[in-house]
Amino acid sequence: MPVSLFSSTIYSGLFADEEILEILGERSDVAHMVRFERALAKVQGKLGIIPRDAALAIEDRLKDADVDPASLKSGTRSAGVPVPALVAVLRKVAGEEAGQWLHWGATSQDVMDTAAVLQSRACLGSLQSRLARLIDTLETQSHRTADRLMAGRTRSQIATPITLGYRIAQWAHPLIDAENALPGLKSSVLRVQFGGASGINSAIAPDGSAVSAALAAELGLEDSPSWHVNRTPVLLLAGWLQQVCAGLAKMAGDLVLLGRSEIAEVTSGTGGGSSTMPQKANPVQAETILALNRIAIAAQAGLSAAADPAEERDGARWPLEWMFLPQMLLATGTALRHAQDLAESLKPNDDTLDASLETNPEIMAEAASFLLAGNGVPRARAKELVAAAASGSAPFAEALAKSSPAGIDWREALDPREAIAPAREMSERIFARRQKSNGS
Repeated sequence: MPVSLFSSTIYSGLFADEEILEILGERSDVAHMVRFERALAKVQGKLGIIPRDAALAIEDRLKDADVDPASLKSGTRSAGVPVPALVAVLRKVAGEEAGQWLHWGATSQDVMDTAAVLQSRACLGSLQSRLARLIDTLETQSHRTADRLMAGRTRSQIATPITLGYRIAQWAHPLIDAENALPGLKSSVLRVQFGGASGINSAIAPDGSAVSAALAAELGLEDSPSWHVNRTPVLLLAGWLQQVCAGLAKMAGDLVLLGRSEIAEVTSGTGGGSSTMPQKANPVQAETILALNRIAIAAQAGLSAAADPAEERDGARWPLEWMFLPQMLLATGTALRHAQDLAESLKPNDDTLDASLETNPEIMAEAASFLLAGNGVPRARAKELVAAAASGSAPFAEALAKSSPAGIDWREALDPREAIAPAREMSERIFARRQKSNGS
């Protein structure tokens, strides 16, 4: 049984994301905490809060500090967090005189939260690039299949004609919303954390706000009041990650259905084999996206459980964030990678797509009902006539011709190609919502 699908040697090909794993790894954790301490000393030196010589020494000597995460194990067990042990190591690196000014006015949560924000920013940069590329691919595929008719299905039943291009546009729709939301998300999530022991910067009052602002600028983050017990940034990030995963799961779920043996209207990805059934090509990548979405859902619930910390710091709830936020970032990264493969390899099966339309002429029932109503037949009666024609043994168009007003060309009226223009228009409206000014 794997301890984690994201780090398992066996399952890594399906679930791991090497780039995100590196950003979130323990060496990265330590490096980003060291970055916080260097930045804090630098701005405090400039503001005259600590001696400038000490600030310069800290900034210079910690630049190449290489702290083995394993060396923090004992201290973390004792303190519940790694920062006290890390600060002790860094003070030795900085030297006795400068080291006493290290971590001036800060608390462990300032270091860890800001480091997590910096790591999240790096992850978001990668996810944003992948998301943009995927939407680009879906837009290309949507345009390529804009005239490829298929049966639209509502509540698992054949409904009306649509196009594959429109279906693909709808896969892109929630992803476009997520991409458009990124600038606002970054502004709300990528905040510095600097409040000191209980969040009011009492150790360096009245300079706390000035240090916070300067520290934010130095690290390229938003300034913020201390948010030790306001976990809104974490919840907002989790919500966005879940939005992306849900959008990808919509696409993956549809591809699983479209690729079923008895439907086989679209193929994508590389099918996985069975241990006993050689004829099978299982939709492994699509299934993995669906699994990752459910992992993200569970992880988001875990983060919600951490969002009501007691008093000014809560050591029982806080570790839930260390557990579940990395899972959500990894799940989103891996799901985007699989989705890109699926989008690039997507191919319509023209024969089965055509057969679904030809063997279900009643797919034009809605159009027939509205046409009858437009020609003076009461709506209720029009619906009855169409239902009778659809359920009878005679061909659908022939049955309608016998029971409807003269002058209606049912052959033309029941042509599913009439759906192409409105499907194309709706697809174009979806992609027109994209705001590429956000860096995509």
